[in-house]
Amino acid sequence: MSEEEKSETITGSQCSAASGNTGYSGRTGHTGHTGNTLCAEGLQVGYRTSRTEVTPVLRDVSAVIPPESLTVILGPNACGKSTLLRTLAGLLTPQQGRVSLGGEALATLRPAVLARQLSLLPQQPPIPEGITVFDLVARGRYAHQSFFAQWSPADAEAVTEALRRTGLDELGGRAVETLSGGQRQRCWIALALAQDTGLMLLDEPTTYLDVAHQVEVLRLLESLRAEGRTIVAVLHDLNHAARWATHLIAMREGRIHAAGPPAEVFTAETVQELFGMPCRVIEDPDTGSPVVLPR
Repeated sequence: MSEEEKSETITGSQCSAASGNTGYSGRTGHTGHTGNTLCAEGLQVGYRTSRTEVTPVLRDVSAVIPPESLTVILGPNACGKSTLLRTLAGLLTPQQGRVSLGGEALATLRPAVLARQLSLLPQQPPIPEGITVFDLVARGRYAHQSFFAQWSPADAEAVTEALRRTGLDELGGRAVETLSGGQRQRCWIALALAQDTGLMLLDEPTTYLDVAHQVEVLRLLESLRAEGRTIVAVLHDLNHAARWATHLIAMREGRIHAAGPPAEVFTAETVQELFGMPCRVIEDPDTGSPVVLPR
């Protein structure tokens, strides 16, 4: 089967049908937003290298993010994973195609409205000098504030809960720059959690974490999904993706090579095609999820 045949192709009508509605609901918070499906349709995205030249990164990419899923985007280095995530978040404007949320083009939503629906944890965000853990996480509440309604008890509660769930409740007064790499990463996850959106997009959220904390973060993401949120994460560890994802998007050379449940995507043939790595795929006797064993 060719790569084009394996690629997931989603038409505009399919995106509208999957969204479960015809427009944006306008409500805030994560409750009740699982019907607002995130869709990509025919994306062509590149980076301008000169006044007249654009280097393509994503080529005719179409996908539907299932509501209430933990969708993992994976693939070899430089295949377009982070570019796809940033485009889904509205940070990059495609040269062709569109991203929609609940049937509404992302480009038509006001930034403040979008920020109450979708949060993004990028790779290695800059840390403001001298900022404390609590104050950094509190920035996740900006989307819920206005000139007339600033800091509120609900904001304090959301930040406190985000710190607790990421294991940072004892570090709120510490300067972020004094923390370890793993602790800093958990600060950014807490910020995204405090933003309290129905959609959370995370670019390599387990970076800098030891194995135990990687599993803690993945368990946290799974619990958020179980509460009704939709999670999209870029991961490199194949077995973590196989264990925790409910939906996979496997990318190669700027295209979607395969998409679907882990048991369907993780085959020895697909792993070989993606990474050039001979392997054996077996079933985990405890979870039933695929396990990739390099040969």
